[in-house]
Amino acid sequence: MISGWYNKKQYASEASLTLLYYLCKMNQTIVELLQRHELRKTAMRGEVLKIFLEAGKQAITHPELERRLPDADRITLYRTLKAFEDKGLIHQVVDSGNATKYALCNDACTEHQHHDEHAHFHCNDCGKTICLDSITTSTIQVPRGFKVQQTHLVLEGTCNNCDN
Repeated sequence: MISGWYNKKQYASEASLTLLYYLCKMNQTIVELLQRHELRKTAMRGEVLKIFLEAGKQAITHPELERRLPDADRITLYRTLKAFEDKGLIHQVVDSGNATKYALCNDACTEHQHHDEHAHFHCNDCGKTICLDSITTSTIQVPRGFKVQQTHLVLEGTCNNCDN
């Protein structure tokens, strides 16, 4: 009985250490990203960036961020998103939904140039939108005198979670 309890305690301890390692690594990543993009380290920026890192390639709406950060001031959250976008840390995602979504940029994005010319996949069932970095938008010939400022490629269908 005692050895069984010890093993459970040891397992819990190992799980705690794994979680602690993950949290330390996450905090280190947050600090490095903020420094690389020349952004001050604030609690709000850290919390918002943590949500984006946990989301991976999935885009997040402003209301979703508000729901996940219930004590956050709306103006501060808006300014945080604006600063992240201006510095090349996140980009806006356009899909068939009405809400603006944001996703982490790839490492090549900077304050002066976003490299977000990639496709996005929008699931019509669950509403999830993810970045498809491997599918880039092609250069489209437009009539003389026209200037393209942005290109959006959104693929719509059913994601792997909803298809099962």
